[in-house]
Amino acid sequence: MRVAILEDDPDQAELIRLWLTHAEHSVDCHANAATFLRAVRRDTFDLYVLDWVLPDLSGIEVLRKLRDELSDYTAAVIVTAKNEEKSIVRGLEAGADDYLTKPVRRAELVARVSAVLRRVGGRKPDKDLDVSPYSLNSEKKTLSLRGEKISLTNREFELADFFFRHAGKMISRSHILEAIWGIDNKSVSTRTVDTHVSRLRKKLNLSEENGWKLSAIYQHGYRLERVDA
Repeated sequence: MRVAILEDDPDQAELIRLWLTHAEHSVDCHANAATFLRAVRRDTFDLYVLDWVLPDLSGIEVLRKLRDELSDYTAAVIVTAKNEEKSIVRGLEAGADDYLTKPVRRAELVARVSAVLRRVGGRKPDKDLDVSPYSLNSEKKTLSLRGEKISLTNREFELADFFFRHAGKMISRSHILEAIWGIDNKSVSTRTVDTHVSRLRKKLNLSEENGWKLSAIYQHGYRLERVDA
């Protein structure tokens, strides 16, 4: 999973980064709210880990901006030295999915991150996915439109499955590359994604007639969403 960390203490940030990297997460670190917010506007993540006390905005203010201004409901965990009950309540009421107090313990952090991701949809996909008029079987890697099987490569099926399971969300090209190809877009051209998406759109006949639209979001990525017939 892709995790963005907002933590101004470089030692703490590096420690959390190492722990989550060893737990097989891809991690992006930021030391202030400004760079963090720029990053989440142009990219997508599965989870945010937010410190509370920061040099510019507080972690709570960042969380409120995400939820209220950006309509970004990505799972978020607050990690802070503030351990009073009123602070914990305030953090959860602001939209946090969990709250950990420092000093952070490795096993607990990894376990709580995993638990939050499971709750918000990061668990292993179910075998079947019914997104009428399409139907996907993850075990057999088959996709049908109104009962008629569509011929897809394994990669195309994984891409289709990924889009349908994130329907309604803008997904960045770098997120797609990491999730489907397991590679970092810093070293590989995102044209790979564009080529496969174009081919998938045609094969699935994603259109108003079939109730789905796959749109390119300029300089960001793609969004698959339902449309009225």
